[in-house]
Amino acid sequence: MCVILIVGRVKEQHDIPAMAAVATLTGALRFTHATDHLQGILVRVKSKWSNKGRERSIFEVGGAAAFILWRIAQQGLLNLENEGFQTDTRSQRMDVISEFLAFLLHLADRKKSESLDASERQEFIASLAKHLANTMQENRADVEGQGDYRGPLIELINERGANYAECPMPDGEPGYAMKRYFGECVTAVMGEKDNKWITDQVMDVEVPEALPPLNKALRELFSSDLA
Repeated sequence: MCVILIVGRVKEQHDIPAMAAVATLTGALRFTHATDHLQGILVRVKSKWSNKGRERSIFEVGGAAAFILWRIAQQGLLNLENEGFQTDTRSQRMDVISEFLAFLLHLADRKKSESLDASERQEFIASLAKHLANTMQENRADVEGQGDYRGPLIELINERGANYAECPMPDGEPGYAMKRYFGECVTAVMGEKDNKWITDQVMDVEVPEALPPLNKALRELFSSDLA
């Protein structure tokens, strides 16, 4: 049993209460490796349900959102590599994806904080984190061999989330401080080639490209009735 603990306190005008979500990590959700089959274009994701007549649980929404966040993170990594920034191993690529996932999950939580009640928000973030951790477990195990790769991702999500929670989100979007911190986190796990420009690339290009598919997914996945 692995416990997910998502905590954070946001110091803004509309303060978001701290929350905790506990989930048992069982089963696995399999995805294609990081960027092996992606093209160098803006990520396009399907975020509408195929069967529109059926009610969806918060858990199902979290799983669908996790798939989309993973694809956005893949595209962010691919963009950085296409710009000539250095990654040397598949493990390092997973580190970069992990930073994107921690950032995107925090944004998803903040963006849904006012439209979901405390229980729904807790369930959504627990499901989202669970599915992301399961996917990371599968991909890391293929690259690095057997081991626990869920726990480190959850720890990273918690650590980054506590710091992102200190950053304002004017008009519901990440501000300068949050984008810079994210850029610095990505820089820290990338290679040395042109390393000093990575933070600017993340702030000026990767964040603006990640927001539209993220916002679209959160809007459309929650547009149908929830069970």
